[in-house]
Amino acid sequence: MHEEVAAYVLGVLDEDDNEAFERHLDTCTACQAELKRLVEVPDQLDELKHLPSASEDDRSR
Repeated sequence: MHEEVAAYVLGVLDEDDNEAFERHLDTCTACQAELKRLVEVPDQLDELKHLPSASEDDRSR
């Protein structure tokens, strides 16, 4: 995996790196495919933050 794909998806690239990666995406089919696989990861991570943890479930018993 191209490290920049994950960083791009998570929105942690600075402006210059973000622009450079977007130019790279225009011509790199491998990164385009990787981006399609990872695009939902940030939303999935947000959903996990809102799920009760196992330790929280134990406290309610």
